[in-house]
Amino acid sequence: MSIAGTHPRSVVPLGPRDFRYRIRRIGPFAAMLPACALAIVATMILHGNTSTSGGIAGFAAVVLAAPGLLVAGIPLTTESGRTFLGVMGSIAMWLVVGIVASRRATRSPVAIWRDYWREYLWLAVGVWAGVVMGLALTELFVGRALL
Repeated sequence: MSIAGTHPRSVVPLGPRDFRYRIRRIGPFAAMLPACALAIVATMILHGNTSTSGGIAGFAAVVLAAPGLLVAGIPLTTESGRTFLGVMGSIAMWLVVGIVASRRATRSPVAIWRDYWREYLWLAVGVWAGVVMGLALTELFVGRALL
């Protein structure tokens, strides 16, 4: 018998139950990898950037990596407290996305990482579509008032 949340000792290493356990344990943190990669890309694009296209690409990478920044109002203000809250909210959101993806992927008795990434991609595309729609609505309603 195993206690909920612990790895059962009678599980065959690299067997189906072991894969399910690993996906559920590591999945929430694996969800942070694409966001961290986007943040690194954004940093590389924005470092020393003076072009408009680089600024737009860098901003897009930042808000796709940390969608909580939009909720915190970061395009409109740059207060450090709001930035911190936006980043922490984004981390929490990606962890929840990872938890949901890992639970959905391990519904099957024989779950592998490919199943996890498929579930994760569906959820991430939904988040990113929401970011794009939020930016489009901001441009539509606020628009030229900022320029």
